Amino acid sequence: MDASVLTRRRLIQLAGIGVGASVAAACTANLPPVDPSSTAPVAAGTTTAPAAPLTVTTRTGEFVSAFRPGVTTRWSLATPGTDGGQQPSLLPMVVFLHGMGGSHSNLLDGLAADEFLQRHLDKGRPPFAIAAVDGGDTWWHARADGSDTQTMLVKEFVPFLGDQGYDLGRIGLFGISMGGFGALLLASQGKLPGLRAVAALSPAVWRRYDQRTDSAFDSPADFAAHDVFALRPRLAAVPKRIDCGTEDELFATVTDYVSALPGRVEGGFRPGGHDLAYWRSVLPDVFAFLGRHLG
Repeated sequence: MDASVLTRRRLIQLAGIGVGASVAAACTANLPPVDPSSTAPVAAGTTTAPAAPLTVTTRTGEFVSAFRPGVTTRWSLATPGTDGGQQPSLLPMVVFLHGMGGSHSNLLDGLAADEFLQRHLDKGRPPFAIAAVDGGDTWWHARADGSDTQTMLVKEFVPFLGDQGYDLGRIGLFGISMGGFGALLLASQGKLPGLRAVAALSPAVWRRYDQRTDSAFDSPADFAAHDVFALRPRLAAVPKRIDCGTEDELFATVTDYVSALPGRVEGGFRPGGHDLAYWRSVLPDVFAFLGRHLG
């Protein structure tokens, strides 16, 4: 399908599919099986996991953001620790950006990212923590209504994670659909000095502004200020991974975006749609990518 054929309204709808109809599937979809014989080596130069076995624990919390007027902002965290509850010092941090209609809870309730992180650690791969925060349906940038979830993330949530003892010099980003757009936008704008890698799963990106995208952008000028196609050269030195299913209606526009990205782009295109089954199928590879660059 040519990118121009796909309506912008449909793109907006796709940005939230995974947290709408697909959430029900999250309760029943089987996680990809673990291959117990896998002994893939950790890439040279990365940090191996501590000798003590690490167990992923989760917690949630909330705060009032100066950049999200009138709402409570909630967050989730999955972090490795020893059986005694000891957290390895200065773990790198991966920040997850959810899709439209979603929330912080999609990290654990939809993706089951804590279970995938545990599998990642059990293979002896470099440890990291993962955090998610509510972003509403703002497309992770400043909006005319006064909200600015990107600044909330950069100036409030990430510093909070640093106060919890995580290494802000080793940050990874990954997002899905609307959150994939948000992760690519933030990485392109260079507002996180400690950013080491970015991954986007089925990112909701497109080349041109259309007035029907008013839920994503407030005006043509707003689109131009956050045009990830125009910002592609700024990702030249950033390790990046982009995945999209070949049956996803965003496939054409994502391939268009990837075609002119400078430097190496990991990931790729395999059978799958715009849904949790596909995103879970690539998550182990996404975590391996992030671990290599954060270790």
